[in-house]
Amino acid sequence: MNKAGSDVPTNEPLESPTEAANPTLTLRARNPLPDGSDAPPTDLPPSPGVAVVPAVLDEPLRLGPDTVERLRARLPRLAELTVRAIIDQVPAYTDALAGPIGANMRGAVELALGGFLTLAVRSSGGGVRSPRTPALDGAYALGRGEARAGRSMEALLAAYRIGARESWRQFSRTAVETGVGADTMARFAELVFAYIDELSAASAAGHADELATTGRVREWYLTRLVTALLGGASEQRVVDAAERADWRPPTSLAAVVLPTRQAARALTTLDDRTLRTDELPGLPPEEHSELTVLLVPDAEGPGRVAAAAALRGLDACLGPATPWLQVRTSYRRALRARRLLGGGPAGAQPGGQLIDTEEHLVALAVTADPEVLEDLRRRALAPLADVRSGTAERLVETLRAWLLLRGRREEVAAALHVHPQTVRYRVGQLRELWGDRLDDPQVVAELTVALAWEPPAPPPPSPTPRSSATR
Repeated sequence: MNKAGSDVPTNEPLESPTEAANPTLTLRARNPLPDGSDAPPTDLPPSPGVAVVPAVLDEPLRLGPDTVERLRARLPRLAELTVRAIIDQVPAYTDALAGPIGANMRGAVELALGGFLTLAVRSSGGGVRSPRTPALDGAYALGRGEARAGRSMEALLAAYRIGARESWRQFSRTAVETGVGADTMARFAELVFAYIDELSAASAAGHADELATTGRVREWYLTRLVTALLGGASEQRVVDAAERADWRPPTSLAAVVLPTRQAARALTTLDDRTLRTDELPGLPPEEHSELTVLLVPDAEGPGRVAAAAALRGLDACLGPATPWLQVRTSYRRALRARRLLGGGPAGAQPGGQLIDTEEHLVALAVTADPEVLEDLRRRALAPLADVRSGTAERLVETLRAWLLLRGRREEVAAALHVHPQTVRYRVGQLRELWGDRLDDPQVVAELTVALAWEPPAPPPPSPTPRSSATR
């Protein structure tokens, strides 16, 4: 690297002083994953590039050799004063530029201003507008480094404004001492501020690009984390994935399955640590193509009430809150409840109906093994085998209510919307069919489990619009 202040500017881009002094601040996205896969994909959306402001003039600055030599000689002192002014006037840099970081920043300022002098007094055309100069590349890298360090763009631009004033104060003092005329001084000022405008624009672009890139990389790591959580990865792999995603694990997680079109609305009111994926393990592509899974932190107690409120009005299925490393259990239960209670192959429940699995544990328990449940129902309801289907349906409905309400006739009648005498008549029919077995605890237990849940009725078909020919 050429020494700052030499006649030829260095061809190496400046690196962020923060990054140079703190190599551990580089993107963690560069690290490989524990499963041996590569770091984040390299086909991230392209950076919008460095935006530069147009140069004011194309002609070089006419300064005498003595003036240029004295300006170069004072570059180290100028850099020192500039950095000191930034430390004094921009709170974000008060502690950040102490020690080796401050020394690195002084070197960066000296190199940038030395590059300006070279460009300003060069004999060829082109003026100070040179977007690929090392100083602009360095300013862009500086912006990215400051974003990684967590400092705002406002603080960075404030540092540039203060740096511009201090630089011009020192440049102009030397120029006056060497007898530079008024016209040349005006031109000098114009070029100084145009050049620093270019530097600040490059740094602003770097800062914005770093935030965007970091966001894309983190989103990629968060997706990997959800895949590990729902895909049954080892506990260590999941913990490593959480660390790489810079995601602080909560005590518990609850899975939410909902239509993709409603996910953005849900995320606006859920905990900001909520994870998302549109890839649903265990479902064929044709079923999960329009579904999204959200993993909501700490959805238990008051947190569950808040989560349910955030999901109100959505076609969502909320699974139980489980220890965060066991959220796969919550996901499976939410998915099964959606398919069981939502209707349709993908479990789409119409009308913005929230399904809370905690309110449907009986249905989930008795349907855990559909074949066993079917065998139990067939055996328990065998006395109805020879009864007409319409009558059998009414008797099954009455038997379920009678079992669940423990034979309280008035309540059974209210639940079925029939007269109590109708209940009495139907119970008589049931006793004729079952006999004394309706008093056998084992038979009653089998009937209760067999009839504890009924599939929801399918939604009514949409009315077929009449064609114009029938009107």
